[in-house]
Amino acid sequence: MTSEVNNDNKEYGQIKIADDVVGVIAGLAATEIDGVVGMSGGLTGGISEIIGRKNLSKGVKVEVGDKEASIDLYIIVEYGVKIPEVAWKIQENVKNAVENMTGLNTIEVNIHIQGVNIQKEQKDEEGEDIHKLK
Repeated sequence: MTSEVNNDNKEYGQIKIADDVVGVIAGLAATEIDGVVGMSGGLTGGISEIIGRKNLSKGVKVEVGDKEASIDLYIIVEYGVKIPEVAWKIQENVKNAVENMTGLNTIEVNIHIQGVNIQKEQKDEEGEDIHKLK
């Protein structure tokens, strides 16, 4: 599905923005925030799949009208972060990025925390850190 951006200069034609474009913008803006590990592709067999940068729109659901957009983001956060604070920063960054790049009014940015990434430290026989596993 594509969105038609309301532009004042219609003599040259229309501008259409695909929903996936809005999704990629939103996904990139979300992953810029400290504490965000990645986007979640959903729950399959009880295991959250973290999606890499190439498929950022997979963790984003976008509904675009003629002049406005509604966005749902499925996020995995780092253990120890203040989730409400991270979610607010994501909402603000996504809203600004989408509005600045597309001209669409972002009416809502819903954050769905799908998981928490817990780093485990692996220790050798003497109790010293060998390396960290994710």
